[in-house]
Amino acid sequence: MVVVAVVLLLLGPDKLPEVAHKLGSSWRALKRLQEKVESEVRSAIPDLPSTGDIARIARSPVNLLNQLADRVDANEANAALNDTVEEPAAPLIADPVVAPKVASSVRREDTPPLPPDPSLN
Repeated sequence: MVVVAVVLLLLGPDKLPEVAHKLGSSWRALKRLQEKVESEVRSAIPDLPSTGDIARIARSPVNLLNQLADRVDANEANAALNDTVEEPAAPLIADPVVAPKVASSVRREDTPPLPPDPSLN
């Protein structure tokens, strides 16, 4: 209400409709420009998420990271099911001295080896 009163005092009731019309037409032109740019970007990058998805990502980036982690887990699970070479299952050994040796022999090739445990010395 205070803003409306100040605008009325500054512009006067005779210029207010003219200024409102100019503001409205400027807003429409800006929206048309936004839509044009968005359509050009979408034609250049068809896999781009929707504007609503981008806004949701900006509001909650942790949710996006969780979704990406779920996709990676699902892809790894599918890849593991499709592997023709089966890795032998690691035996359940309670001895802490033997267990790291067995685990290192069964580890995947793309993971770095674990450093030796200093408490075993």
